[in-house]
Amino acid sequence: MDGRDLWDRYRAWLFDAPGLGFRLDVSRMGLPADLLRTMDGPVARALDAMDALEAGAVANPDERRMVGHYWLRAPELAPSPDIADAIRRTEAKVLHFSARVHEGRVRPPGADRFTRLLVIGIGGSALGPQFLADALGSPTGPMTPHFLDNTDPDGIDRVLASIGRELDRTLSVVISKSGGTPETRNGMLEAAAAYRGLGLEFARHAVAVTGEGSALGRIAAEQGFLERFPMWDWVGGRTSATSAVGLLPSALLGIDAKGILSGAAEMDGLTRSRQASKNPAMLLALSWHHAGDGRGARDMVVLPYKDRLALLGRYLQQLVMESLGKGRDLDGREVRQGIAVYGNKGSTDQHAYVQQLREGVPNFFATFVEVLRDREGESLEVEPGVTSGDYLGGFLLGTRRALHESGRPSITITVPDASPRSVGALIALFERAVGFYASLVRVNAYDQPGVEAGKRAAAAVLELQRKLLAALRARGPAGGTAEELAEAAGSPEEAETAFRLLERLSANPGRKVVRAPGSSPFDAVYRLRS
Repeated sequence: MDGRDLWDRYRAWLFDAPGLGFRLDVSRMGLPADLLRTMDGPVARALDAMDALEAGAVANPDERRMVGHYWLRAPELAPSPDIADAIRRTEAKVLHFSARVHEGRVRPPGADRFTRLLVIGIGGSALGPQFLADALGSPTGPMTPHFLDNTDPDGIDRVLASIGRELDRTLSVVISKSGGTPETRNGMLEAAAAYRGLGLEFARHAVAVTGEGSALGRIAAEQGFLERFPMWDWVGGRTSATSAVGLLPSALLGIDAKGILSGAAEMDGLTRSRQASKNPAMLLALSWHHAGDGRGARDMVVLPYKDRLALLGRYLQQLVMESLGKGRDLDGREVRQGIAVYGNKGSTDQHAYVQQLREGVPNFFATFVEVLRDREGESLEVEPGVTSGDYLGGFLLGTRRALHESGRPSITITVPDASPRSVGALIALFERAVGFYASLVRVNAYDQPGVEAGKRAAAAVLELQRKLLAALRARGPAGGTAEELAEAAGSPEEAETAFRLLERLSANPGRKVVRAPGSSPFDAVYRLRS
């Protein structure tokens, strides 16, 4: 295909929203000219399903829940006045509380104001706030962000060490819908212990974002947290960035939360179009569907050419993979659907894995994200007439061309800047594209049985560990091998898991499990140190 043909395809397929400064180019996805006609039926059904969802249909049958993240930026569309009022009240409360923190009216005991923010969450309760903070935060903002987003003790230590003695000026925001998510609960307990270690009361530095009647809500009320904000059961974690989950940390960091909502609302308006060619989210979904033959046969490689969007790939991993990675379709048939997502930032990727993208296995399509504005203010010329930003733009267009020359499909999304409005628009674009694609392949984007299965399996492992420790106590100095202890714990079929648990316990001196080597790793004897 020569340059003229590419230009003609670009003009034919380009979606342009000048009011938002947004463009979507799917011309290099190899879409057939009659795609919109042949997919007219599935597109209409996907649009109908989205209309029903926005009207309040139960979209998560496993939990009998509506799915209403779109109402967060259009409360007037909520199915009841109570929900609309709750959304508006929460937005106002977020902005009011953040302003009081910045003014020092809400302040830590013994200091004039909070200067650091510690967000404690997992999954969407951390990825959304992290993405927004990294994309939109400023080193001159009113607070410095930190995140506990795992239950890794060493990782927790590193974060708390980076705060150090300034923990007394740190506001902790604990985010968990149920309050029972182990990673978040553990992070909260570790943070509370660190506050106590400095003679500080955690509750005087803590805010909760949680569901009504949750375990975390009860703790916040009993201990007297500074404030509580709602998480509604009709907002899933991976679509919670425009709820208090994402807006509260953003507002505390001095980010324009209303700008995020404004950009998302503008994109929502564009993606409600019933005409597929005028609906950027539907064009994205159709492109994904075509690239992967309707079965996720290609991965999505996310390539944002902007440091501020470096976490976009991680954010989209959860949104896309948790929503679309399903074993059964809406009729209960086994389908094994999903789209794998990975990516980093350009032009870093050109020194990492673009070599494989151009010449290796053609099992992907690329999604370039172009940001037109280089920086605020003038740029230095690193060569006559050329700036660093020119190089960045050149690498983007050059990589896009190199992939096309090798027959690799790609999408290019263009936004004017890395502003709250543009980032809000990107969030809304991908949220709706995921919903549309799920309808096209007939899976439910809003349940996550695999995640729940993983949680149950983890709970079973911890229960086995408790039984192994009980068996060690019962056997005294004699101890036992992993196989013997699994038998004593009543789970002989779990000898491998018992072995792995005992190896980890014995590697941590504080657990008081001593390992005596045997003739092979499996003959090692474990006992409790007195």
